[in-house]
Amino acid sequence: MRVIFALLLACMMLAPAVAAGQTLSTSSATIELRSAEAAPADWHSEAPPVDGWTPVKLMDLWDARWPRHDGVVWYRLHWNQASADQPAGLLVDYVNSAYALYVNGSLIYSDTHLTEPLSRRWIRPQYFLLDKPLLRPGQNTLLVRVSGLAAYQPGLGTVTVGNPASVQAQQRRGEFWRYNVQLFDQSVSLVFGGLFLILWLLRRKDAYYGWYALCTVFWSLYSFNFVASSPWPFDNTDVWEALNAAFYVISTVTFAIFLLRYAGYQWRRTERIMLMLCMALFVFALLCPQWTGRYRAVPIVFGCSTYYASIFGFMGYALRHPRADYYALAGSLLIPLVVSAHDMLLFLSVIHSDNYLLAVTSPLTIIGMGSALAYRFAVAMRRAENFNAELQREVSAATHQLAETLKREHDLALNNVRIGERLNLVRDLHDGFGGSLLAAISTLEDPRRRPDPAQVVTTLKELRDDLRLIIDTTTHERDTDLTGLIAPLRHRWSQRFEAIAIDSQWTVEGVEDLSLGDMRVLELLRFLQEALTNVLKHSSASLVHVRIRREGERLSVDVHDDGRGFDPGNLTTRGAGLPSLRVRAGRLGATLRITSSPGDGTRLSFDAPLSPVA
Repeated sequence: MRVIFALLLACMMLAPAVAAGQTLSTSSATIELRSAEAAPADWHSEAPPVDGWTPVKLMDLWDARWPRHDGVVWYRLHWNQASADQPAGLLVDYVNSAYALYVNGSLIYSDTHLTEPLSRRWIRPQYFLLDKPLLRPGQNTLLVRVSGLAAYQPGLGTVTVGNPASVQAQQRRGEFWRYNVQLFDQSVSLVFGGLFLILWLLRRKDAYYGWYALCTVFWSLYSFNFVASSPWPFDNTDVWEALNAAFYVISTVTFAIFLLRYAGYQWRRTERIMLMLCMALFVFALLCPQWTGRYRAVPIVFGCSTYYASIFGFMGYALRHPRADYYALAGSLLIPLVVSAHDMLLFLSVIHSDNYLLAVTSPLTIIGMGSALAYRFAVAMRRAENFNAELQREVSAATHQLAETLKREHDLALNNVRIGERLNLVRDLHDGFGGSLLAAISTLEDPRRRPDPAQVVTTLKELRDDLRLIIDTTTHERDTDLTGLIAPLRHRWSQRFEAIAIDSQWTVEGVEDLSLGDMRVLELLRFLQEALTNVLKHSSASLVHVRIRREGERLSVDVHDDGRGFDPGNLTTRGAGLPSLRVRAGRLGATLRITSSPGDGTRLSFDAPLSPVA
């Protein structure tokens, strides 16, 4: 009994000490309050409850203890102040989400929104300076009224009391790592994202610039969660958290596509499915924010898995394809890979902390990714700068090769022209001059015929004229127009007609740039020569008019004299080379028209197509 009585007495003596809490012995000391009592209450609770208090260890997240409690939880802490003559600093390290703070029953701070839309005070630690009469010697009581939703890790972190300078320095360090670093991360993301968005607009074919810019935009939207003090422009926390999860997933998917593009891959079907899932998640977050927000762990884990898979895949690709920019990009992803695992465990409440670390290493990742992209851009610029020199070398080589090719083709063309001219000359000699010569030789060799000297002279003159036509058509350039080919014939026959007092008139119209081809020109000249020979021999004319005119796509030829004429219907007068003239007109694709009557002269004419008839 004495032992039991002694234990009870000891407990009674220790109880006031526990209730009093830790003691702040000197003005230069600081203490960290890690023990507290917690009691749940409704949204409109204005005073701490009388009962229902539960001892807790800070930091405390009440979703593990009261998983369905949305509303208010009161936290009560005590510490002993040795003296109230010197002010004391108070640091509230972490509160999620909104809170009001009471010291010894007096309100010293309250967030703007203690109900939805809840203020988001967890983003940075807060410092308060306590002095008399708020601060008392002996026991001091701190009440923290925390408003939060069980789905979003509500609770209270540690509280530090003590020397103002030391406590404020601690607050500034916490604000730097939890808030300022997040702002810096966002600034770097937006700057690099904007820069590479401009590069993508200038170089649309390099799609990885655009995907990188899109990734940084959605990552900045997600990271805004760590610096926003309210869920504005939304009216409740569920919408904010739902969209925040959607932004995270979209940023990881676009990041994965960026790595694919950077490695030169396009998984169009997979990418399309992933982007459709992102769009569906975004729409679902807008339509069903409460469900999406409270179960946001599902899309977050999916996005994190995509993030890890893309990084590991790219690292494997970099090892298989060694290149400086691949190594730089893969190396910049190593540290964030480890840090993101810490943040994911913190998000899933596996571990407890007041700081997400990815923002600390994220600028390194962004700078590494930006450096890799800048390296690739610099390589492209160097190629562009060297393009003129490369182009000049290639043009010189191509010019030299083309010159050699043209020279060979020119030599071949000259040989073909020579061969063609020889063939034309052989054909002309064989068909025209050769045939006439053989006919004359046969006549002269026939013992039954006595050659008439006048007839022999006439035959020789015809052979001479035919030979001149052949010479005229073969000595001119191949591209000589019809006017240039008619000129020698016109000159010779004008002299002949002038010698026997026959006036000759020539009209040549519209054929300055006309070329009929060697064979057709020769047929035309032979036709004119035979027609003029008939005028010279048989017409007794005083005037002959030759008209050659182009009419559209046809060539009109007309030879008209004012001689004695003849009756075309009289078979006895159908000699004088008329059958030969008809044949030559037919070879030109035309039909000879003969207009004549005794005493009224003769007209020979035809209209031939400019192109040979197939």
